[in-house]
Amino acid sequence: MTNPQMPQQSWPGTNPHYPPPPKKRAVWPWVLGGFCAFVLLLFGGCVALLSSAADEVAESAEKQTSVSPAGSEVRDGKFGFVVTRVEPPVASVGDNQFLKKDAQGEFILVHVDVSNTGDQPQTYFGDNQKLVDAQGRLYSNDTAAEVNLNKNLVTEINPGNRISVVLAFDVPKGTTPTAIEFHDSAFSGGARVALR
Repeated sequence: MTNPQMPQQSWPGTNPHYPPPPKKRAVWPWVLGGFCAFVLLLFGGCVALLSSAADEVAESAEKQTSVSPAGSEVRDGKFGFVVTRVEPPVASVGDNQFLKKDAQGEFILVHVDVSNTGDQPQTYFGDNQKLVDAQGRLYSNDTAAEVNLNKNLVTEINPGNRISVVLAFDVPKGTTPTAIEFHDSAFSGGARVALR
């Protein structure tokens, strides 16, 4: 029998007046779910970035392969370019015996007007320009030959101003130049204009 005046005996580790504490839930499902969500977001961001980069490359490639008609102004970045004349090929350039430059093949000399179409001074480098032949090969501007043709190899052009330069391309004899690819900088997409 139980005595009503006797307090009830409680077992060690239990409290008769309070309910037992709730069981702890496992944390690992939340950690695993968070990790999976992170991986999915990272993957989605990479896909979006690669898609955007592919679109830019395709647009740049399309811009480079499309050729504007001869005599028209083309723009790349902050510069506008107009080819004013193409001279017949020559074997060497320069009158100074120390600066005279002989071509490995022959020089094609292209006269160009370069305008700053932006709103800040921009530095022009002749070395950024490329010549394209009938087979689609690219030729770089010969800076050593250009020393004989221009006052400055590197020129800062103020907004709205224009300079005239001569570009010299050393190409194999008999090469047929078809276009020139102008660049605002070494990293720009470029713009092509036909030479004929």
